[in-house]
Amino acid sequence: MSSEPWTIESIRDALGNPTLAQRFLGEINRAPAHQLLAVFAKWERIAKNTLAAFENTDEIMAAVQRDEDPPGDWIDGTDRLREAAERIGSQGAA
Repeated sequence: MSSEPWTIESIRDALGNPTLAQRFLGEINRAPAHQLLAVFAKWERIAKNTLAAFENTDEIMAAVQRDEDPPGDWIDGTDRLREAAERIGSQGAA
């Protein structure tokens, strides 16, 4: 997002997902006047977080395609996933 102020339209566009955008529009349209700013601020924060989450995806995908480690700090969760899988497996299929 540029330095332009956030608008209802820019928040809707930044959300990307049509279902999420529809939820935002529904909330902002149904909000009582005294809650409009709080609803707007909530969704502005969600839109900013959404954009930040996808900010480096091109760089990460390019590194992976080159068989390189992606940039940034990554936590290896392999052991936690393995332990969870073993725990679930020991409980039997539901």
